[in-house]
Amino acid sequence: MASNSTKSFLADAGYGEQELDANSALMELDKGLRSGKLGEQCEAVVRFPRLFQKYPFPILINSAFLKLADVFRVGNNFLRLCVLKVTQQSEKHLEKILNVDEFVKRIFSVIHSNDPVARAITLRMLGSLASIIPERKNAHHSIRQSLDSHDNVEVEAAVFAAANFSAQSKDFAVGICNKISEMIQGLATPVDLKLKLIPILQHMHHDAILASSARQLLQQLVTSYPSTKMVIVSLHTFTLLAASSLVDTPKQIQLLLQYLKNDPRKAVKRLAIQDLKLLANKTPHTWSRENIQALCECALQIPYDSLKLGMLSVLSTLSGTIAIKNYFSIAPGNVSSSPRSSDLVKLAQECCYHNNRGIAAHGVRVLTNITVSCQEKDLLALEQDAVFGLESLLVLCSQDDSPGAQATLKIALNCMVKLAKGRPHLSQSVVETLLTQLHSAQDAARILMCHCLAAIAMQLPVLGDGMLGDLMELYKVIGRSATDKQQELLVSLATVIFVASQKALSAEVKAVIKQQLESVSNGWTVYRIARQASRMGNHDMARELYQSLLTQVASEHFYFWLNSLKEFSHAEQCLTGLQEENYSSALSCIAESLKFYHKGIASLTAASTPLNPLSFQCEFVKLRIDLLQAFSQLICTCNSLKTSPPPAIATTIAMTLGNDLQRCGRISNQMKQSMEEFRSLASRYGDLYQASFDADSATLRNVELQQQSCLLISHAIEALILDPESASFQEYGSTAAAHADSEYERRMMSVYNHVLEEHTACLCNAIIALLKVPLSFQRYFFQKLQSTSIKLALSPSPRNPAEPIAVQNNQQLALKVEGVVQHGSKPGLFRKIQSVCLNVSSTLQSKSGQDYKIPIDNMTNEMHQRVEPHNDYFSTQFLLNFAILGTHNITVESSVRDANGVVWKTGPRTTIFVKSLEDPYSQQIRLQQQQAQQPLQQQQQRNAYTRF
Repeated sequence: MASNSTKSFLADAGYGEQELDANSALMELDKGLRSGKLGEQCEAVVRFPRLFQKYPFPILINSAFLKLADVFRVGNNFLRLCVLKVTQQSEKHLEKILNVDEFVKRIFSVIHSNDPVARAITLRMLGSLASIIPERKNAHHSIRQSLDSHDNVEVEAAVFAAANFSAQSKDFAVGICNKISEMIQGLATPVDLKLKLIPILQHMHHDAILASSARQLLQQLVTSYPSTKMVIVSLHTFTLLAASSLVDTPKQIQLLLQYLKNDPRKAVKRLAIQDLKLLANKTPHTWSRENIQALCECALQIPYDSLKLGMLSVLSTLSGTIAIKNYFSIAPGNVSSSPRSSDLVKLAQECCYHNNRGIAAHGVRVLTNITVSCQEKDLLALEQDAVFGLESLLVLCSQDDSPGAQATLKIALNCMVKLAKGRPHLSQSVVETLLTQLHSAQDAARILMCHCLAAIAMQLPVLGDGMLGDLMELYKVIGRSATDKQQELLVSLATVIFVASQKALSAEVKAVIKQQLESVSNGWTVYRIARQASRMGNHDMARELYQSLLTQVASEHFYFWLNSLKEFSHAEQCLTGLQEENYSSALSCIAESLKFYHKGIASLTAASTPLNPLSFQCEFVKLRIDLLQAFSQLICTCNSLKTSPPPAIATTIAMTLGNDLQRCGRISNQMKQSMEEFRSLASRYGDLYQASFDADSATLRNVELQQQSCLLISHAIEALILDPESASFQEYGSTAAAHADSEYERRMMSVYNHVLEEHTACLCNAIIALLKVPLSFQRYFFQKLQSTSIKLALSPSPRNPAEPIAVQNNQQLALKVEGVVQHGSKPGLFRKIQSVCLNVSSTLQSKSGQDYKIPIDNMTNEMHQRVEPHNDYFSTQFLLNFAILGTHNITVESSVRDANGVVWKTGPRTTIFVKSLEDPYSQQIRLQQQQAQQPLQQQQQRNAYTRF
């Protein structure tokens, strides 16, 4: 039942049938709540979070929470505890409770119970509801009163509630601050209770005066209670308060450094390091040069490796931020010119070869960040130190399979990629080190090293050819076992080979890869390698691998998917035979490619399912097909100038019409049509870009490059055939100035620049040059790492979607639009939703009654609003006018705006029907007027007959 209701909801995106299913599910749980057996009641209570997840709209959540409140009011303590847990698990749905007063009233009635455990559960329940009732004075009073209770359970619950309300309510925080201060300083308060009360002070950041008083109290506590536990809790609360209030962060850094340096207790030092790391991540700009210097001195003097590791972790975090530039800004010129400014470098150099892997990794990371960020300094010695440190760390960690060694190796490899990008002259030595170590490393380390080599080769393609020989030797001797590590290593090595070769693979490379894959029984590994080949543009290799996989899948959808990929690869392979100046050959190659593309799109359509419609893939391939057809048509148009030259009277026609383009004959009109077609394709690529909210940046860049190809040809037609001053390619985006991150982008950009600079080049050569760059099928074509969808619910909504909603023409319809944002396993991986844009429009479908002269403003409804979702929920209302009698079609379409202000057309699109009826009063007056006119018309007719 639940799955069917979910599908109908996804299909209709509204209440209607969905509401009936939600009510049925709620009634089933309500039966359990009313059961006389405690076990069935508890089972019903704990199933509510799943219900909220399936039907996350207020109409159901409000009813469900009211039922839970009734159970809380009349049930025993165990049921109350279950309701408390459900409430805490469903925190993001609390704002959807409509009858907050009634809900809180039922919960609050238990606070007057004689049972202290019941009161304690009620206090925790109120604390969990603090986000929706932050200013309820009766709740504030109950918490203050319970803090003086003699029952420990009730006091602990009051402390929990006080912390939650302090975070939400300024008034409560101001009122409770003095009470907590008295309890902490009171001699009668047990120490363990003081330790629980102190963390409440971290929420006293609502204004400067409150934060200052809390800081003074914490300062007294640190001084007055020197025990380890009190110092640790007070210092940590101190840090959280400073991080929230921001103004006291520099003072807090100094205080933590003072305890780190002077306090002999290891626990206090660890706490200070932990809090310094928190402040280094959150506010690195507040760290002064003196703070970093003091931390360096402590790290140089400390004899304990565990503490030194923590301090270096803080310094490595700071070295990747603006703090490192502030540290070196006072000492111009060489770093070693000032002995104090060299302490950080001295510490990093000492730690690079430390026997503790973690310390060595952080030391190398600090050196790398200094080398990359301080570009204006002569850091030759530091560069060598960084390279040597990375080499030693690589040798040490590549022989160890332990998780700690792999984590350290990842840090070292990230530093290598950063160093190669920031200092390109060091990249050759880095690559040679990796290739040398690759032969003797463990499989787990080899995989990570291959990823590093691929990243460096993508940034610096000139290094690719040098890698290829060593990589092929390693591929020949790699183990043939079917372990997961071996399979992963095969994929990683093949990826690096594809990146390193950049252009077409040689026959020798293909033979080595295929020979190695024949001994691998894992079809998934072969598919992943084929997928990488498609991404890198090696379509001939990809086609052979896809062909080998066709008989190894059980599902027909998978078969059609692989068959479509094989056809697409074959189609792109046909374009590799293009030659400049040979236009007839180009037409035959494009026609052959289109034949395979049409076969592929048929298979791709067959591979789609309702749960996986493959909409991006289908649209991307359709655009590629249309683009190839447009290219073919343009080449034919260019050739038609030779086969069908302008007529002899073309000059006379041009002079008569005053249009010089008519001198070229009918080719001018064909060129205009072709230019419009390429602009239309560019617009469709732009729509595909806007609809791909969940795509990774490389995929979006690929779509944008295809759009630029269309605009480039359109511009070339405009510049060569039409008036050159009207060329408008530069109006579209700034892609040409963007940094190219792959060989595919680099070669495409070189073609763009060539056509833009050399306007005398032939259009056909431009087309051939574009088609000779192999198409790259990026990650989003195969894999969706981020998933974001929006559910919409409209009210009022009819029970049957085909039935219209009745509304009188003299009244306005209040349309409420609610929505829920749903995420996959990795929400916000590439971009996050900042706000949702809702567009509501109505069109008249069928008119009834007489035609009246109505102002044009009353004929249509076009509205839009932007709402920001909170806890993935949003709600807004529209007021619509239907003055014209008849049936109207209302369309609600949603799009999203990300944190950068970019609008994405994600959908969905929901439609309902409204029937506008004449109001009874107007209808009565109209009937009276008609009845009054009938006798007069009959009298006029009789008079006319008499005269006749």
